[in-house]
Amino acid sequence: MHALVMYARYITITPMNPNLNLLQPYPFQRLRDLFKGTTPNPAYSAINISIGEPKHATPQLIKDALVNNLAGLASYPTTIGSLALREAISKWISRRYGVANLNPETAILPVTGSREALFAFSQLIIDRSKPNPVVISPNPFYQIYEGAAFLAGAEPYFLNTLPENDHAMDFESVPVDVLNRTQLVYVCSPGNPSGKIMSLAQWKTIFELSDKYNFVIAADECYSEIYFDEANPPLGALQAAHKLGRDYKNLVIFSSLSKRSNVPGMRSGFVAGDEKIIEKFALYRTYHGCAMNPAVQAASMTAWNDEAHVIENRRLYAEKFEIVTPLLRGTLQVEMPDAAFYLWARSHMPDTDFALKLYRDFNVTVLPGSYLAREAHGVNPGIGFVRLALVASLDECVEAANRIKQLAN
Repeated sequence: MHALVMYARYITITPMNPNLNLLQPYPFQRLRDLFKGTTPNPAYSAINISIGEPKHATPQLIKDALVNNLAGLASYPTTIGSLALREAISKWISRRYGVANLNPETAILPVTGSREALFAFSQLIIDRSKPNPVVISPNPFYQIYEGAAFLAGAEPYFLNTLPENDHAMDFESVPVDVLNRTQLVYVCSPGNPSGKIMSLAQWKTIFELSDKYNFVIAADECYSEIYFDEANPPLGALQAAHKLGRDYKNLVIFSSLSKRSNVPGMRSGFVAGDEKIIEKFALYRTYHGCAMNPAVQAASMTAWNDEAHVIENRRLYAEKFEIVTPLLRGTLQVEMPDAAFYLWARSHMPDTDFALKLYRDFNVTVLPGSYLAREAHGVNPGIGFVRLALVASLDECVEAANRIKQLAN
């Protein structure tokens, strides 16, 4: 008994970051809780279009490059990655966005997927010595932004991206007091979940505010290569700065191979932009311990150097959207996104009821929009929406759409 009492005392006094208590359950945990105790209709095969996990086949050239470079596992990788990989990324950025090559020595840093980099970035940027720092985020949003803000000791400030505002972040509505305390702004273009692309005018606004209030912009561009018009790829943050005659001060982009090249398990991406920030981020990551596997570096270089597989990937998504979107019109309020692989659809019933009934009666899993947002300024902008990730096969996506139509009838 004495030992148990001592153990209980140890448990109660173990120090822990109190900001962990601010974290909310992740959307997919909330979805599991929603479905708990519910058995899906066994007459239907399971179709999961709730999570943005690419399902298209990984290109053979990337798998070959990974296997052919397994000898690299015998060496510790460096935090900054190989020069060859950074050069390949620099050349890709130049080809993709029409900007001058970034210096691979100082302006580019490979990362083990954009998710961990987006989280770690706030730990680098937030200056806790200043009172009440703020991180601005779109709402709905990728949940990492909120957790990154809380665990860096900052307060998230959500900008509701509503349909009536074309799903744009309305910076004009942010009080000056908040802007004065803002140290970091997360933007996502193409957006998750709306698929909207920021315009040059919107970039101009955020750049001017960054100049005035000296905050850093973290541009999440992990969906940049999933679009529907080969002649009009989405505008990127570096490209917007270049078009406006700016340098990259206080601007860092986050990109990934997961969606572009169908390698989510490889955990490979990069950050690029402001050289002073990249230098400090490299220092941070040296201690953080996120160096990329050498075999993954070699496979990543192969992926960034090839566009044929990316064009084919886009073709597969375009085919699904062209067929599924019309099928759902009249059942859900839905339109083609600008880019990315989500349909952000307004439901005819509460979003959690829709998701639960669809799972129970038709064995299709979608994500309630309210789980991707927070109540801010008196409204949760995700309420009444569901997110459909068209990552499954064409046949499965069509079947899911037909089952959704049955639910509505």
